Amino acid sequence: MASAVTLRVSPCFGVNPKFKPHFRVRAERLGGGDLSVLSSDGVSVNGAGSVIGEKEKKGSLIDGGNGRLKPKVEKKLVKEMVSEELEVLWDDGYGTNTVKDYLDRAKDMIKPDGGPPRWFCPVECGRPVKGSPVLLFLPGLDGVGIGLILHHKALGKVFEVQCLHVPVCDRTPFEGLVKVVEETLRLEHASRPNSPIYLVGDSFGGCLALAVAARNPTIDLVVILVNPATSFGRSQLQPLFPILKAFPDELHVTIPYILSLVMGEPLKMATVGVEGRLPPTQKIEQLSDNLTALLPRLSCLADIIPKETLVWKLKLLKSASAYANSRLHAVKAEVLVLASDKDNMLPSREEAHRLKNLLPNCEIRFFKDNGHTLLLEDSLNLLTVIKGTSKYRRSRRHDYISDFLPPSMSEYRYAFGEVTGLLRFASCSAMFSTMEDGKIVQGLAGVPNEGPVLFVGYHMLMGLDLPCLIEAFLREKNIMVRGIAHPELFWGKFRSAGNEFAFPDWVKVMGALPVTANYLFRALSTKAHVLLYPGGQREALHYKGEQYKLFWPNQPEFVRMAARFGATIVPFGTVGEDDIAELVLDYHDLMKIPGVSDFINKARQDAIKIRDETKGEVANQELFIPGMLPKLPGRFYYLFGKPIKLKGREDLLENREDANELYLQVKSEVEQCISYLLKKREEDPYRSIIDRTIYRALYSPLDQVPSFEP
Repeated sequence: MASAVTLRVSPCFGVNPKFKPHFRVRAERLGGGDLSVLSSDGVSVNGAGSVIGEKEKKGSLIDGGNGRLKPKVEKKLVKEMVSEELEVLWDDGYGTNTVKDYLDRAKDMIKPDGGPPRWFCPVECGRPVKGSPVLLFLPGLDGVGIGLILHHKALGKVFEVQCLHVPVCDRTPFEGLVKVVEETLRLEHASRPNSPIYLVGDSFGGCLALAVAARNPTIDLVVILVNPATSFGRSQLQPLFPILKAFPDELHVTIPYILSLVMGEPLKMATVGVEGRLPPTQKIEQLSDNLTALLPRLSCLADIIPKETLVWKLKLLKSASAYANSRLHAVKAEVLVLASDKDNMLPSREEAHRLKNLLPNCEIRFFKDNGHTLLLEDSLNLLTVIKGTSKYRRSRRHDYISDFLPPSMSEYRYAFGEVTGLLRFASCSAMFSTMEDGKIVQGLAGVPNEGPVLFVGYHMLMGLDLPCLIEAFLREKNIMVRGIAHPELFWGKFRSAGNEFAFPDWVKVMGALPVTANYLFRALSTKAHVLLYPGGQREALHYKGEQYKLFWPNQPEFVRMAARFGATIVPFGTVGEDDIAELVLDYHDLMKIPGVSDFINKARQDAIKIRDETKGEVANQELFIPGMLPKLPGRFYYLFGKPIKLKGREDLLENREDANELYLQVKSEVEQCISYLLKKREEDPYRSIIDRTIYRALYSPLDQVPSFEP
């Protein structure tokens, strides 16, 4: 019986180098078992094996076949590009696949076909946006190649994803696998020399990625290592490996269950797809169902890694680790190491620190609650990590404008549920805006939907106002507000404090831009909604008694820049910091404490300067963390003033007096917004968290708690 599916043919199938690397073909399995691949131009692939395709409506993967191409090639490219960019809050599919899907599909793909290692692209990856770079996934010891199954849909939107599949019975030595990857790498580089190529290496694949990077130092590579096996020689399980080799065949079926406890965190695997916003009882019920469905499937691991294969791959892993470690000095690529704190297979945390010290361009991120199988556990979407560490780029250097990817719905939920959820719950922000006729209304109806728009306002203590503002615009207007942030978050030491994927990384995921004139200029030129705090760090780290006081420079440059692009300026005020916490130790207090003063002085010396420090009070740019005492939470209030349209006001570019007058008008309106909110919040019946909690329990969710009548 004939069957037909769609598959992608990789350059590592022995194609003539002059051919394009990807083709759309149609595969048929004939009655005799041979696999023929047909196209309008007569392409055919001979040889036994099955193919990667769709399984009913789920788009699941079937095991990959192999063969050699005949001379005729179909002209149509498989990877057509999607011309439009990603929408805000797009669906990245994270959580729709789980470890259960990995085990089910691996069972289909491991059927022996006698073929060599080969590449495939999961159907779920779909078509990427225009200009997307290539991502090559190098699997761990399993060799199946679907270790990114939780991330296929998200990565497939912004990468051309290819995954390496090493059949169970394949005995290609490590250097042979290096050549397989290297051949594809060089073909891709030849076809797009100005685009980076991503190598994602999981465990054993990390050794493979480093080896290829060391042999190709002139190719622009971004290497992402996930618990790399370069530390295999120091593995906690070294004494057990000889025992595994000598294990009786009849007891080998128990090995998968033993390895599953060592390699991963079963609870983190089962948590994938469980909504964080669900009530505790429903969470426990879903978690129980996932665990119940997962455990019977673990027996599949015995088929993925049978005894002979396990013995071979342990030898392969030893040679891979030695090969990669001996060539680390030759690695010039940009490297990101993702390491799990609870990795019981390898000392991944220590290895991450070692690699950071040895490699010239290396960053690390730790995941404290995850095990060895990080990519299959509930942690973070891999694409989110790539974005948050500023590793996503389409050219030689990362650009915060052209390389920006808007947040997905899963990122929105995690960022404003898990990361800043407590602040949002405590502050329960009330938003107000001003219509063009001057009427103040609750909500953001008075804010223009079309850009360019420049929000100019007051920066609350420690920037506490930012998360709630960004979330409100995403939820209510589906608008991504690009905040202008201190460069320390991007290039300074503060960005990697603790080396965990934390708030500074999420700031970048949510569209923050470094505070430079160039980025403000380019953001407005793209008709974006941009958030600017002229008082910047001086307001966010103000001293005692200075709450709600503006510290703006005497330079109306943002007015002239907004006029250049015909932008609309929206002045706004925020209040509520004094309802959340009390400032007890400011800069002057901290400088009187021995040791702390030395730390602050060093931080100031190392900090990136963003203004001429000889100009005004706003030039006082001391970096410090003030001492605060929390209060029984009150509420945050935001008022966006009447929009000031500058379309057709090119005269402001030349007339500095008029520009300065408008600048003072904007500043005055921000102060008026603050005064209005300080007065009106006294009329809010739900200013106290106790009253709001009672109201929420009886009537409505967090974002629908009423406030004062404007």
